[in-house]
Amino acid sequence: MARASEKAQSMLALFRRARKLELEGESNIRPYLATECNTVKECERWRQQIVREVAKMVAQIQNAGLGEFRLRDLNDEINKKLREKNHWQDRIKDLGGPDYRKVGPKMLDREGKQVPGDRGYKYFGAARDLPGVRELFEAAPAEAPRRKRGELFTHIDADYYGYRDEEDGILLPLEAEAEEYAVAEAVAEWQAKQQNMQGGVGGGAGTEAGAGAAAEDEEEADLYAEGAAFDKQEKDDETMDLDADEDQADLAVHEDLPSQEDMAKLLLERKRELLLKQYASTDLQAQGEMAKSLAGKVL
Repeated sequence: MARASEKAQSMLALFRRARKLELEGESNIRPYLATECNTVKECERWRQQIVREVAKMVAQIQNAGLGEFRLRDLNDEINKKLREKNHWQDRIKDLGGPDYRKVGPKMLDREGKQVPGDRGYKYFGAARDLPGVRELFEAAPAEAPRRKRGELFTHIDADYYGYRDEEDGILLPLEAEAEEYAVAEAVAEWQAKQQNMQGGVGGGAGTEAGAGAAAEDEEEADLYAEGAAFDKQEKDDETMDLDADEDQADLAVHEDLPSQEDMAKLLLERKRELLLKQYASTDLQAQGEMAKSLAGKVL
């Protein structure tokens, strides 16, 4: 089925349009551009004509039985007529007429509500229920309010960090069971190794596996013995070092320390020497040294 735009370009439609122009005359043809009209009266006339055409199409688009394609075509034509009406309204305003964008009536749907999309593409009547269009008019679900940090911490307790997980009576038995299973598995593995080692040793030189296991046991025993001897030697060295340090500390403590009187005499002697060097001449110091030596010989 051909669309309305295709039907308008058919030979029959073109013939009927030309015949209508011949009968009605050129004065009844609406100009293609609004700027071609220079009077407010003519602009008002063409604007009213477009309004009547839009009203007729809006009445037709209310019928949902027209089909999806017909409804979409009608809706496209209505939007095209509305854009043309806006051009004529702008021309009327430029020529000094009223501003219909402010004082004109608002576009309403069949429910008496204003058609959404005042500045863009509008949907009328049954076109609002078409697939892909219905979702545009459904209200978006309200977003959950975002909780603040303080509100989040109000519900955090010991259970959040897992401090009381053992009090439920389930975790501890499971852990005990898992521990017993792990211990039994380790013991069984150790016993199997011991049996293999004993079987290898009991086979004597007849089996290479037994000889290899015995050699490995001897090497391991030697390594353990060497490690134990080395550890013992280190401990003995440390003990000797500690004893030597203690002896030195005892010797340092028992050394004779100068008494208070000896320190006073030493300080007095130092001060006397400093005074002699500062105030006595070289000859006087030499005489003093000679007197000390003579006094020492006499004594």
